[in-house]
Amino acid sequence: MAKLEQTLNGDFDEILKKIESGVLNGSMSASLEDSSDFTGAGARCSVRVFERYSYAGGNRVSMNVTLFQAGDGPVQLSAITAGGSQAVFFKINTWGEESFLDTLRALL
Repeated sequence: MAKLEQTLNGDFDEILKKIESGVLNGSMSASLEDSSDFTGAGARCSVRVFERYSYAGGNRVSMNVTLFQAGDGPVQLSAITAGGSQAVFFKINTWGEESFLDTLRALL
């Protein structure tokens, strides 16, 4: 598992579009598996789950990206990757998880 948390300034919708298009165009095997969007009491939250094949790890890796904004405040981002390990009882070979997260880091 790899994790990135960051505070972003900018338009919520533009940040979300940039992430969606950047992740999907950043890998031939990347796909948007599902999404959810919530609003209420002046807050917004969007969740995106991406998946791609990791050539380095020889497996599929998922990345959950959550954006949250309260009112006109900054946009909070949390991104977590998982699925890149090949071991049964402990994690080895997590290159694919870090690599997928690096795709997002480059967009921010």
